Amino acid sequence: MSLDDLHLNLRNLTQDDYPQLKKLMDAVYDDIGGAWPQHTIDRLIQEFPDGQIAIEDDERLVGVALTVRVDYDEFSNPHKYDDLVGNREIILNDPEGDAMYGLDVLIHPDYRGYRLGRRLYEARKELCRSLNLRAILAGGRIPNYHEYPDLSPTEYIERVARKEVHDPILSFQLANDFQVKRLLRKYLPEDEKSQGYATLLEWNNILYEPAERVLENRPTQVRIGAVQWQMRECASVESVLQQVEYFVDAISSYQSDFAVFPELFNAPLMGLQDRATQQDQIAAIRYLAGFTEQFKNELSRMAVSYNINIIAGSMIEEHEDGRLYNVSYLCHRDGDVEHQSKLHITPQERREWVIEGGDELRVFDTDAGRVGILICYDVEFPELGRLLADQDMDILFVPFWTDTKNGYLRVRHCAQARAIENECYVVLCGSVGNVPSIRNLDIQYAQSAVFSPSDFAFPHDAVLSETTPNTEMVIFSDLDLTRLTVVRAEGSVTNLKDRRKDLFDLRWRDWSWKSGARQEEG
Repeated sequence: MSLDDLHLNLRNLTQDDYPQLKKLMDAVYDDIGGAWPQHTIDRLIQEFPDGQIAIEDDERLVGVALTVRVDYDEFSNPHKYDDLVGNREIILNDPEGDAMYGLDVLIHPDYRGYRLGRRLYEARKELCRSLNLRAILAGGRIPNYHEYPDLSPTEYIERVARKEVHDPILSFQLANDFQVKRLLRKYLPEDEKSQGYATLLEWNNILYEPAERVLENRPTQVRIGAVQWQMRECASVESVLQQVEYFVDAISSYQSDFAVFPELFNAPLMGLQDRATQQDQIAAIRYLAGFTEQFKNELSRMAVSYNINIIAGSMIEEHEDGRLYNVSYLCHRDGDVEHQSKLHITPQERREWVIEGGDELRVFDTDAGRVGILICYDVEFPELGRLLADQDMDILFVPFWTDTKNGYLRVRHCAQARAIENECYVVLCGSVGNVPSIRNLDIQYAQSAVFSPSDFAFPHDAVLSETTPNTEMVIFSDLDLTRLTVVRAEGSVTNLKDRRKDLFDLRWRDWSWKSGARQEEG
């Protein structure tokens, strides 16, 4: 069949489809009794119409997924197929169930190879998310098991998982992100090919929120991708942006929520001037600031286009009064752009570049948690991390640029301390590479990392992931925000709860008068 001949349409099953459905089920399930009677299908459609999904090709039924709602606690434990079926072959749909149960997925033999089953599974997942259900469960037959009489069911399942054996049902389900929870015995006794065995499979809806927390809309799982960026000579602004987009594309393809870049990652643009011109370091840094607006706009475009939040390292920003600041931008995937200035300026930045410190510190609300940003030197001041923790920060991003290992270790050890004392995740992201041709970019040292609190729920060394030192690469880390809630309330120690506020406190001074926002008292 030519692809040009296909005219596929995904829709819900109707009662008028039964004649075609019966023919399809009789062909696919000839070994276990064929089609359900019409009253069974009609009842399913009446009670859970959204769960009955069909694919048609020019009004020909070529794929079907049948689904019911069930109680998760009941059907995530051992059960049999008959537990789903009542008198007169009525499938027992629970309208108050907090999970979906996949009954059948059928693809017409002429249409196999077009990944129609994947379409049906994705439609089921989307329905599960939209209904805020906990999971999709399924009792999966293992029809090739009879071909391996020397293997126990568990051994067979393990070999299928390792892709040493192919099973037409289990292999497909594993490829669609389902996990085997347990072996089911005497699940469908008449299934001779599976010898009565089945696997209990589960796909978890990571966006699921219990009813009492739906309004909070707090995420529980967040994926981070951080770029250990190689500083290199560049021929143009476009070549640097092309490299940035390459990494954004790669990180977003892994369904990450954040892409993180280091401090002053676009510094090689100073090399577009000749070496002699770069001798005036203040002029060179102002030249670099001239690219910031273009980079900010392009990174915001990438955040939207690739559906990912971007921590845009930091860049030099020149204000109308000529003052220079080192600023990090948070480019949200909905198009919003927010900023955090570096507050503590190193002696070198002050002396050679006349950089000034900002005067605002804040936590940013994102669709993947509450985050803070401290640029390099700022993380060495514990007060800032504590102020952010007091605003319920989940993740602290620390873009940095250090030239020597001792400088890097100073930043690293302080960052890890912030994770422990504030019971949060800290993402440390730096740059590497030596570019002698650029006056202000001599040597660098970095080993980017993701740190966690130090307790039983986290790695023994409180390091979730880290890069190879001084090598351009990307690290990924999955952050479980629920674990932060648990460790803050029930950890071996509870740093935030146990502070002696009767002895000391910490507050942020009101600096709004500097911008004229605070009215004079009269």
